[in-house]
Amino acid sequence: MDLFEFQAKQLFQKYGVPVSLGEVATTPAEAKAVAERIGGVTVVKAQVKIGGRGKAGGVKVAKTPEDVQAAADAILGMDIKGHTVHRVLVDPGAQIDQEYYVSYLLDRANRTFLAMASYEGGMEIEQLAVERPDALAKVPVDPLTGVDEAKAREITAAGKFPAEVADKVADVLVRLWDAFVGSDATLVEVNPLAKVASGDVLALDGKVTLDDNANFRQPGNADLVDVASADPLEQKAEEKHLNYVKLDGEVGIIGNGAGLVMSTLDVVAYAGEKHGGVKPANFLDIGGGASAEVMANGLDIILNDPAVRSVFVNVFGGITACDAVANGIVGALDLLGGEASKPLVVRLDGNNVIEGRRILTERAHPLVTLVDTMDAAADKAAELANAGK
Repeated sequence: MDLFEFQAKQLFQKYGVPVSLGEVATTPAEAKAVAERIGGVTVVKAQVKIGGRGKAGGVKVAKTPEDVQAAADAILGMDIKGHTVHRVLVDPGAQIDQEYYVSYLLDRANRTFLAMASYEGGMEIEQLAVERPDALAKVPVDPLTGVDEAKAREITAAGKFPAEVADKVADVLVRLWDAFVGSDATLVEVNPLAKVASGDVLALDGKVTLDDNANFRQPGNADLVDVASADPLEQKAEEKHLNYVKLDGEVGIIGNGAGLVMSTLDVVAYAGEKHGGVKPANFLDIGGGASAEVMANGLDIILNDPAVRSVFVNVFGGITACDAVANGIVGALDLLGGEASKPLVVRLDGNNVIEGRRILTERAHPLVTLVDTMDAAADKAAELANAGK
């Protein structure tokens, strides 16, 4: 789960990372009131979980509360790379002398953690990595020893931080590591970490990604979910513990196993080119179990997507045999009753496939079309979706 900037900075503050943090507002009037409380120059920032806010006009400096109100009015409701702005953060202004970059992330390739640091901050780190790779230090971090003062000094030296701020940056790095580990994050990033006119070093921005697999250790994570901006179908799927992602298409997809579902998306997209350009409507992996309840939950999610015109159920029987899958499909249709109103194309293969196909054939449900191969099933699903437009 990605956090908003204000949530990231609240987390940093909890672990003693020095931050510049104002207040969140959801209306221009609220933003004006915040600016009056803060006083002086402020910065109005769109709160969206995407980069490039400044270039899109989502960050504005304001000198007066009236300017803040106007800025908030312009930013709220703005679309930034597909993300609608529902709230703004009104931060105190800062006289920046120098901008730096620091982060910790899970290095999956090397099965460890990685610290990244640079004396050049304020720009997109991807751009810096390409244009000035020598300016971005990458220091492996042993998960057993973590980041103490000595390790933090190693990172600041590698990042070529000026001597006058090295101690303060090292202190930030130790505290930031505590936030990283304490929150079960896979990424914490500060860009910019700034030296301001007073000589202090402050986190002026923050980016955090939390590991959903650690939610059982982090009960407070539930309070961080942005329910207002969440897709209602994705929210419903999460409540039913389904691995679902909404896409922009017309063919609903159900499969068992992430790799199979990804392949299904590809073959449906390819088949759709011949049938009016229809596309996959979702990613839905029901995992190893395909009971009637699990299948019903998956179909319930997909059939309630108004964009869906047909459903492709693509299952390879392994630990869960095809006859169990077939019984799951039959049971799901019985459970859903009249709610199941869109055609289903089913392709079964693998363990007990003959018995699974027999079950579906004998049931002869009017919505179900049984197809032997993946390509042919994708073509049929695309054809039905196009016909249902």
